[in-house]
Amino acid sequence: MARDASSARSRPSRWGVWGPVVLVLAVVAGAFASFQYDVPRRLGWGDRADAPALVAPPSGVSLPDLAAPAPVADPLVATTTDPASIKAVLAPVLRNKDLGRHVVMAVADAHGNVLFRGGTSPVTASAVPASTTKLLTTTAALSALGPATTFRTKVVSGASAGQIVLVGGGDPYLTATPADSDSSTPAPADLRTLARETAAALKKQGTTRVRLGFDDSLFSAPGVNPHWDPTDVGAGYAAPITALWSDQGHPVSGPVTVSDPSLDAAQRFARSLKAAGIKVAGAPRRTTAAAGATELAGMDSARLDDIVDEVLATSDNEGAELLAHQVGVKEGFGGSFEGGLKGVTKVLGGLGVQLQAADHVFDGSGLSPATRLTPDTLLHVLALAVDPAHPELRTVDTALPVAGFTGSLADRFSHGPVAGRGRAAAKTGTLTGVHALAGVAVTPDGETLLFAVMADQVKPEKALDARQALDVIVSTLASCICS
Repeated sequence: MARDASSARSRPSRWGVWGPVVLVLAVVAGAFASFQYDVPRRLGWGDRADAPALVAPPSGVSLPDLAAPAPVADPLVATTTDPASIKAVLAPVLRNKDLGRHVVMAVADAHGNVLFRGGTSPVTASAVPASTTKLLTTTAALSALGPATTFRTKVVSGASAGQIVLVGGGDPYLTATPADSDSSTPAPADLRTLARETAAALKKQGTTRVRLGFDDSLFSAPGVNPHWDPTDVGAGYAAPITALWSDQGHPVSGPVTVSDPSLDAAQRFARSLKAAGIKVAGAPRRTTAAAGATELAGMDSARLDDIVDEVLATSDNEGAELLAHQVGVKEGFGGSFEGGLKGVTKVLGGLGVQLQAADHVFDGSGLSPATRLTPDTLLHVLALAVDPAHPELRTVDTALPVAGFTGSLADRFSHGPVAGRGRAAAKTGTLTGVHALAGVAVTPDGETLLFAVMADQVKPEKALDARQALDVIVSTLASCICS
């Protein structure tokens, strides 16, 4: 069919459609090139003024000389904290009767120089620190072992054919089954995964039946510290300390803690081996693996700095005790309560923190009511944590719960100056009749202050009131413009 002639005549040409577009683009490109490359000046069409000051004022107009502007604020100068100002704000709140008859407190600058001591006792007095003791343990662990250290749980060949040995490496967070992990927390090692890897290695050798031994000899007895209150162990505040356990000796059901965490872990491992296709003959038996035994499978713990973060954020007693034992092993004193204390004391001494005559430490967690520390000792440890010269210890500072926001302080600091919330971070300490806080505060004028306050004769019925009184004390310090 022939195309309609009138339609052909009325259709616009390609130039008619695209011509205006091309023209606009050409004008824009020309303008950009003229501005970017200063085309008029290059063609001699005039000089462009480089600055408004070069343009002469109109004829007959006189402009006044510009005077230097007056400052709107005083220049920034280095400031120092005034001890008298600290005393003025803290002395009234330290007199709170809810704190009981024995209260000690000290405040220092970021270098550990003491600026204030107060409370109801002489300046050299010590008090029960409770869980603030963990500051000493974690500092020593990071220094002696290094932040990147991990603890390995492994399975090795036994002394006889068909025998394997589960060897504990002192991993505080080994679990029985895989744990859920968010993006910010590494998943802990677990016995089920270890059993599957062990089963795969055994099947590769053609082995489907074994006898199981378990080795927890990295640490030595006793598992329960003689200075602990037996009721605390029964209540689940601490399980017997051993180099091999799962879920810190806390079963899924039944008693609060098991009597033999190493045996319990071996039994759980045996069940996981069976589920993975390996028959375990008889019951697991305690033994000692031969030196240099062939490893069949193994799993590493999280890094030590991640473990320290968890121990301080949650005030984990068992985790702290395992770290103290690890320091004892590292320093050559053995993996025991006594060896751990000797190791921690030695490492802290090497860092310049000498325990004072009034300091008496009996464990790594602060669970012992017999432990005594002076506020100064806690301040010296905190000074190391914030010292840029010791980056390996930084986690002790960054892991501290933030007042009113995180960890064991998330639901606290609702009393006292509002400015204190978020400005202080501290390790808590709580036992029957004992309440303590030790940490770091950054004041509104930018000063970093270290503090330690302990009250160890609080009446049981005043526990919540005493805790609030400590919150008020720290909030008052954190909100102080004391420089």
